[in-house]
Amino acid sequence: MGKLELKEMKFFSNHGCFEEERTIGNPFIVDFEGEYNTDKVAETDNLDEALNYQLIFNIIKEEMAIPSNLLENVAGRILKRIKKDFPELESASISIAKMNPPLGGQVGSSRMTLSF
Repeated sequence: MGKLELKEMKFFSNHGCFEEERTIGNPFIVDFEGEYNTDKVAETDNLDEALNYQLIFNIIKEEMAIPSNLLENVAGRILKRIKKDFPELESASISIAKMNPPLGGQVGSSRMTLSF
């Protein structure tokens, strides 16, 4: 098994339940991990047999651009698309952090992580 990780992807999106969040937006940091059998690609060095992480990044970017009330919804949509498009993945997780969430105090981020 091998693990592909895309770490600290940065997006500016309009996710949140408050009107200000949906209007002004907020910075988000997204991490992705996916496990799949890398035996063949480790031997062949063939890009066509590897997990195309450019396509995974594109899915994440597209879904982050669609406003949602909840991070659970965004993460769920991302995982659903990735699971459909990459059946070779044995497992995957997505973690989305909203930087400086409006909680009435100093909080660096709020984070939601979903897996399959």
